[in-house]
This record gives sequence, structure tokens and C-alpha cells, in this order.
Amino acid sequence: MATDHLAALFAERAKAHPDREFVISGNNRVTYAHAERDALALAAALAGLGVEPGDRIAIDLPNWPEWVVALLAAARLDATLVPLDPSLGFHELKYQLRHAEVKGAVTPDAYGGADYLELFDELLPELPELRFVVTVSREERWLGDQVYRYDGLLAKGTGQSVPLTSQDPAVAPLVVLYTSGTMGKPKGVVLSHRNVCATARLTAEALALTGTDRVLGVVPMFTIFGLHVVVTAITAGATLVLQERFDAPGALDLIRRERVTVVHGVPTMFELLMRDPSFEESRPTTGRTGIIAGSPVSPDLVRRVRQWCDVQIAYGLTETGPTVTITRFEDPEERRATTAGRPIPGAEVKVMDVLTGALHGPEAVGELAVKSPGAMLGYFRMPGETARSFTAEGFLLTGDLAIVDEEGYVRIVGRRSEIIIRGGYKIYPRELEDLLRTHPAVDDACVVGIPNEVLGELSIACVVPVEGAIITGDELKEFCREAVADYKVPDLVRFFDAFPLTGSGKVKRRELAQVVSLELSTTT
Repeated sequence: MATDHLAALFAERAKAHPDREFVISGNNRVTYAHAERDALALAAALAGLGVEPGDRIAIDLPNWPEWVVALLAAARLDATLVPLDPSLGFHELKYQLRHAEVKGAVTPDAYGGADYLELFDELLPELPELRFVVTVSREERWLGDQVYRYDGLLAKGTGQSVPLTSQDPAVAPLVVLYTSGTMGKPKGVVLSHRNVCATARLTAEALALTGTDRVLGVVPMFTIFGLHVVVTAITAGATLVLQERFDAPGALDLIRRERVTVVHGVPTMFELLMRDPSFEESRPTTGRTGIIAGSPVSPDLVRRVRQWCDVQIAYGLTETGPTVTITRFEDPEERRATTAGRPIPGAEVKVMDVLTGALHGPEAVGELAVKSPGAMLGYFRMPGETARSFTAEGFLLTGDLAIVDEEGYVRIVGRRSEIIIRGGYKIYPRELEDLLRTHPAVDDACVVGIPNEVLGELSIACVVPVEGAIITGDELKEFCREAVADYKVPDLVRFFDAFPLTGSGKVKRRELAQVVSLELSTTT
């Protein structure tokens, strides 16, 4: 039986094929054996700094090889990794470090115009739990008493023995991942080794990944999707090709130059890849498969992607480690394009009435409830919130509205929290957004509700038009009227150059609604 402890899993892969390339990042090419040596050295050095099983280590790096090594080192010590978004501001960063009670952090010295050493120099006196900072330095700089150079720790720990622990991978926490916080304060999702490794293995099986695959790592690794990309590659013994921060021309160059076979990404990434001028000039030919997930996927987009890379649609949450359902190569084409597939082995899904909690039959809309190998241990330091997230039968309430058909295929309709109730009628934003995206002048759409004294809520279609397109709000409302009931037609259409996004690429719906509400309040 395959191991579900990440450190043991990686040790197996490094022993089986030590000379195979594991991580490619620019001119840096790291084999499995090299990564294992670095991870053991870093683990030994961190143990020397007082890191023990259960301690939390934050990682505040872009998609660099050091990120992966830090993950493996933490796993070896049975410490818990806390991945952070490198773009977090001072107060957001302080909140997550304090909430997670982080003992140490791994950061760049400087990146993206920000001076991280200066930032952590300000944070250290305010966070007594934070004992040390490890800096991945690109140049020589003076370091304070609590700051250690990454390369120096590797040198110090090289050759030291770090035995694997015997902790149960089902309960040993591997990561605390903070949700994007689109609807409030971010929550720390605690995932065990088994949560992460089991879903990665099952996803790799659905994609038929092997050690010959070369996997594109452009999704930010501080997200569950990005972490999943890394661990799925490890599970298959594949090669990971990293881009430190996504940009379409650079990603296309990587795909061609490194002969990438597996391309993962959110829908926006695939759209940007195919819009790049170089795409049609030199269309990638090596892409075999991958996952498209993280936000709603239109049938039109997935069909266009599959003309050059036969991707699968997957559904999941940070709280589910992430994969719950995924399409398969053998699925009927219509279901491969319009659903999020069927549950992975060991996962069970049910649709529940939003108000009563009663189970719905096939084809009825309700909240998706999940039992899965990836279902989280809970929210860190939030027992009440954890208890509210599970039913008495142990099903995790996802907050997503879905339909499960008679053959078990899942269609995601939207978020429970996003339902708009207008004049007593329920409007599911996802339905309207999918419709609006089919209009040739619409690049992207997001439908939000804002309070109204008469109707309860008004539905507002926020639209990013295709560059150069000329379209009016009335035209889009008429377009909708031809396809949906009158109460679903947007009350207002507002145009945007771009939507505000979280670090994981999701639209900040609350922020959009606030912008529209403010605009209306100043014009009435």
C-alpha cells in the first residue's frame, strides 16, 4: 500500500529514481536525490533551532525550489507548514503569523519590490512566538540575531541524521492553509498528510500520470491547488517545471522549451495562454493533460483548451485537500464539458436542502456535502466553526450549491452565500455568469446582489467586455431575457476593466458589490 506520509513518500521516490529531475526552475535543475539531501539538511538545521513535531513553520516564498524543500523538511520533522501569500501586507501577514502561532518563517530577503527582511524585522518584536526567520538571500546582507541564511542552514545540517517519525499520517497535520477570505477573515484549514497525499495519488491516477511526465507549476504554491500540483507530481515521480509567478508568454516558453506534458491552472490562466500572440504562431504540442479548476469553467473554454491539451475539470476546496470530483478521459464528451465529473474513490457526495438539511434526490439543487479522504481535520483554533462545518453523520458542508445527476456527475451551480433573493425568488449567480460569458462581447462576468428596500436585493451583472467590443447594458439584459425567466434578468449591468481578485485568482465578490453600492448611492 502506498504511504500517505509525505516525507516517507518522497524518500521512496528519491530512492527509486535518484537521478531523475525533480524540480526545474530557470537554470536550476534539481534531482530527486539532491532535493532529498537538501530537505534532510534543512530538517536537521531546523531541529537544531528547536523545531519539534507539531510546531508551525511559515513559508512566504514565491514558486521557488526552496519552497518545495521547506515543505519536505517540515514533513520530515512532522512540523506543520503554513504557506503564506507573498503579496500579503503587514497587517494581513501579522494576523496569519499570530493566529497560526508560527515558530519560524522562511522568506526571501527581497522580492517583487518588497524588503522582507525589513518587514520581518518589524514583526519579530510583536510576535513572541516567532523565534527565527530563515532568509533565501540573493545577495550578502547584514542579518539580525534571529535571522539565518538558508544556504548556511543547509551547510550546517548536511550529513546529519533525521529519522522518520511514526506519527499516524491520518492525524498528523502537514499544513495549515489560510482561505482567501473573500467573505471575511481568513480561516486556517488544517490538513493531514493523508488528506494531501491521498487526494494527490487519486488525482494522479485519474490523469494517468507517470514518472515520464513533466508538470507545469505556475499555480501559486501557497494555495491548495498549488500545493496539490507539487504533491501530485511527487506521487507520480514526475518532474516539476516551476514559474515563480505566472505570466502567459513565459509559461508558454516553458511549456515549449521543457516539453511540458501536464498543464494545470485556473480558467483565467488558460484563457491568457491562448490569447497570447505567440500561442497560434507556435501552438504547444507536448501537452497531454492537466487540471482546470479553482473557479467556474465554461464548456466553450474547456473545449478550446482540449484542442491542444486534454485537461480534466476538477472540483474541490481548501477544506477537501482539494479534489472531490474530477472528469475522466472515458467520460461522455458532454459530461466532460459541462460537469465537474464524479467523486474520486473513497469520496461520497450528497445534496442537502439549504434550509432543512434534508437530502435531495438527483437533479435537485442543494448544498453539496462531502465525505472524502481529503476532508480537513478542522479549522485551526476554531472548534466552533469546525463543528458547524460538519453534519452529525460526518459530512463536510461545502457551502457550494450543486446538482448530482443519476449517474453521479456533479454540476456546481454556485455558492450558498452568493444566492441572490430578489422579490422572493432565488437567483443563482453562476447560471447568469455562464450565460453572459457566451456573449461574444463579454470577456468575464460576475453577478452580485445588493440590498434593495422593495425587492430585498437587486441583481447586478458586473461585466468585463472583450477589448475593443462595443456593447450596452440594455443589449446584455435583452440577451439574458431571451434565455432565462424575467426575474433572473439583471436589474443593472456595470462594466469594469478588470475584477478585483484574491491571491488564488478568485473574484472578490464582496468588494465588487461594495463598489456598485457606493456608485449607486452617489448617483441617486
